Amino acid sequence: MWRYAEILPVENIENRVTLGEGFTPLLKAERLGATLGLREFYIKDEGCNPTASFKARGMSAAVSMAKELGVKKVAAPSAGNAGGALAAYAAKAGIEAFIFMPKDVQPANIIECQQTGANVTLVDGLITDCGKIVAERKAAEGWFDVSTLKEPYRVEGKKTMGYELAEQLNWELPDVILYPTGGGTGLVGMWKAFDEMQSLGWIDEKRPKMISVQAEGCAPIVKAFEQNLTHGVEIENAQTIAGGLRVPKAVGDFIILDILRKSGGTAIAISDEDLMSAVKVIGKHEGIFAAPEGGACLVALERLIESGFINKNERIVLFNTGSGLKYLDAFEMD
Repeated sequence: MWRYAEILPVENIENRVTLGEGFTPLLKAERLGATLGLREFYIKDEGCNPTASFKARGMSAAVSMAKELGVKKVAAPSAGNAGGALAAYAAKAGIEAFIFMPKDVQPANIIECQQTGANVTLVDGLITDCGKIVAERKAAEGWFDVSTLKEPYRVEGKKTMGYELAEQLNWELPDVILYPTGGGTGLVGMWKAFDEMQSLGWIDEKRPKMISVQAEGCAPIVKAFEQNLTHGVEIENAQTIAGGLRVPKAVGDFIILDILRKSGGTAIAISDEDLMSAVKVIGKHEGIFAAPEGGACLVALERLIESGFINKNERIVLFNTGSGLKYLDAFEMD
């Protein structure tokens, strides 16, 4: 990730906190693409990052800046993977981490936070409830709040997905990007990267259709998009097995919705049953053990091809944002 240091916020190279994140594989999914009749189909496998999700990028940037600013304690709510990433990078930096997660997150997420030395609190509620605790206590506790879009640095790390994608495709962006959307900072970061690269003269004004993929049990962006709203409406009793998608209301929902409309994209919700089945489809065709969020994107792709929204001759990139290894308790053995 730090190959793009010139467009990242950290000034002193000694303050970079890295575990080797970034430049994940962009794999041409030929076998899976053939079953769908696609001309050019890729999977960007973010599960290959340290801590096994794209969250490593944002936390590398945020913890690096925390170190540069002399921060001693960091805190964040997490639906799972962000907590694991924060715990790991804080440990690397020698910074104390306080992480608040719903009590029903996958055990792997809790264990990785504990095993990298974080202070973990399990909350009877959703990530929004965890966020309220951080907001209420951070001033008194002296925490640097690295909640989604409560600081500017995580999105800077995540925007490197956009730079990588352009570089890996020889500086020509794809026609379509399917991205699983919870908090949505990955999508926001990539869009920021596209604007920056155009201003640098690296790419032209062409933009991909950005497609936000959510779970039926928690689809605030989809509902807002369909109702032509500028902000999402908080989902009560949000439920989905895909922890990264269980965000009842994204802080940056208005930015996400604006990007979808500007790009000519859309938003679509997928059932848990379908997204879990799709994980195996990806695995048996491409050898990638995707996270449920990645499975959701495959189902979305299939449906948007059927509806005619996506043309089979377009260059398509599906983002698998994490590893299925984080979700072992969610899968059944044959």
